[in-house]
Amino acid sequence: MLTKDTVMNVLAGIEDPELKKPLTELDMVKSITIEGSDVTVEINLTTPDCPMKAKIREDITAGVSAIDGVTSVRVKFDAMSDEELERLKQKLGHGRRPETDQPPKLTYAKRFIAVASGKGGVGKSTITANIAVAMARLGRKVGVLDADLYGFSLPRMLGVDGQPTVIDDKIIPLRKGDNIQIVSMGFFINEDEPVVWRGPLLHKAIKQFLADVMWDELDYLFMDLPPGTGDVTITIAQTVPSAELLVVTTPQATATHVAGRVAKVADKTNLTVVGVIENMAYFEVNGQREYIFGKDGGKDLARRLNVPLLGEIPLATAIREGADIGKPVASEGTEDQISLFENIARRLDQRDQR
Repeated sequence: MLTKDTVMNVLAGIEDPELKKPLTELDMVKSITIEGSDVTVEINLTTPDCPMKAKIREDITAGVSAIDGVTSVRVKFDAMSDEELERLKQKLGHGRRPETDQPPKLTYAKRFIAVASGKGGVGKSTITANIAVAMARLGRKVGVLDADLYGFSLPRMLGVDGQPTVIDDKIIPLRKGDNIQIVSMGFFINEDEPVVWRGPLLHKAIKQFLADVMWDELDYLFMDLPPGTGDVTITIAQTVPSAELLVVTTPQATATHVAGRVAKVADKTNLTVVGVIENMAYFEVNGQREYIFGKDGGKDLARRLNVPLLGEIPLATAIREGADIGKPVASEGTEDQISLFENIARRLDQRDQR
C-alpha cells in the first residue's frame, strides 16, 4: 500500500550529495502529498541556489518512482529558515559558538598535517594531492585544505571544480569521491585571478577555512602550505597547536637547507615534524637511475631532523601529467605508482603522534 511512511522509508535511503547524510536525517523533507498514484515531495534546501538541486530531484524521482503503485513523482523545493539552518548546523556539530576570546578547539580531525617546503617548485602540492588520494584509498576520511592562498593548485590537481555552498556562515567543502573533502581559494575566484592580500586577510581566511567549514569527522586534514615560513605557517601553528609538519624537499643542497629552516620554525611554534619526503629523487630510464638533482639530500635532511624519510618520489612525466589533468597517479597511475604513494600513506598512518 502506498503511504507516506513508504515514501519516507525511500527518502531515508537518499543522501544530500554535499553533506552525505540522508535527507530524512537532515530534516530536509518538508512534506509528502499522495493523491491516488501521484506523489509530491517537498524538500527544504539549505539554500535556494543549491548547486545539487538537479541531483536531489533526480534521486528522489528515481527512488519514489520505484515504489509499487506510483505513476508520477513531483519534487518541489523550498529553503530552510534561519532557525532550521541553525538546528541543522547544531545537528552536524557546527552550530553557533559561544562568544569568547579563545580560539575554538578543532577536534573534527584526528590528525592535522601541514605539508611544507622551504622553497617553491619542489612539488609540494603534487605530493599533498597524491598522499590524500592514497590515504583515502586506504579507507581513511581525508580533508584537504589548500592553504597556499596565492598559489592555489589543488582543485586542478585533484580534478575538483565548482563553488561551495555556504549555509549561513559555514562552507560546505567540495568532494572527490566519498572519502576526500577539499576547500581552496580556487573555488571562490577564477584560476587565473591573483590574490592580492596582506597578512591580516591571509590570517583571517586560513582561520575561516579551519573553523568555519563543515568538515566531516576526519582521520586526516592535510594542509598544503605556501613555500617558506611566513604568515600562513604561523597562523596554522597558532590555530592548530596539535598540528604536525610533513617536510617536502628535492635532493639538492639548496632545497634541503631551506627546508631545514621550515623545520626550525616548527621547533619555535611547537609543531611536530613527522617526516620528510624527497621529491624528484631520481629519473629512471631502462632500469637505470639518474640522480639529476643530487642524491640522498632527503635522507640527510631526515637524519638532521631526527625523523624518518617516508619516501623517495621519482621525477616522472606521469606524475606531472596526472597533476595537470586532475588524475593523480596515486589512484590513476600504474600499479607501482599507486603502491609508492600507498606505502608512504601507510608509514604516515603508523606514525600517530597522539
